[in-house]
Amino acid sequence: MKKIMIVEDDATICKELKNLLENSGYIVDILNNFSNSLEEIINSHVDLVLLDINIPFLNGEVLLKEIRKKTNIPVIMVTSRVSELDEVLSMSYGADDYITKPYNPTILLLRIQNVLKRMEQKTDSYKYRDLEFFPSKGILKKDEEEIELTKNEMIIFSYLLNNQGNIITRDDLMTDLWNNEEYINDNALTVNISRLRKKLSEVGCYDAIETRKGQGYILL
Repeated sequence: MKKIMIVEDDATICKELKNLLENSGYIVDILNNFSNSLEEIINSHVDLVLLDINIPFLNGEVLLKEIRKKTNIPVIMVTSRVSELDEVLSMSYGADDYITKPYNPTILLLRIQNVLKRMEQKTDSYKYRDLEFFPSKGILKKDEEEIELTKNEMIIFSYLLNNQGNIITRDDLMTDLWNNEEYINDNALTVNISRLRKKLSEVGCYDAIETRKGQGYILL
């Protein structure tokens, strides 16, 4: 069963959405702590987020932008706004779909179904040693243990894995990050490599990424 998080501050709408989704076979979480919304969403391990634009503390579009720095979790914007600009901004910030209130329940369910289906088609997994890597979810899995990667860590690991056994220069990694609209500097790359090594070590891959002095990195 797929798990969906509702990020909406209107209690009546939350209740209606929860009933609709649960009656359609979904597990439902409702975000209550809007002061810590980004961390709550990232740590929820849900399959999709229904995100309203008008929420406390942090505008929904800004929150979406922050979510996309951390994860590729599917997000559907649900809002009472009808401005074309809001739709354009939401999609440019990485929304997977956009629906306005009052929404047709059947249409909303179809859009959720379509987004989840697209994600399933993208969820190819790759093997690395005794790990399973899910690029679209940014997850490394060993048996029942899961390690979440940030978007930058996921991009770096994907590039290294696709070129396993070959030396990858820092410039190669920086270029791949820029191609994915992740503009990080040289110091940030070092930090991301260090964090990625630590996460790989947590699942038993202590010597996964080797530094070749003056050349770059190699995934062993």
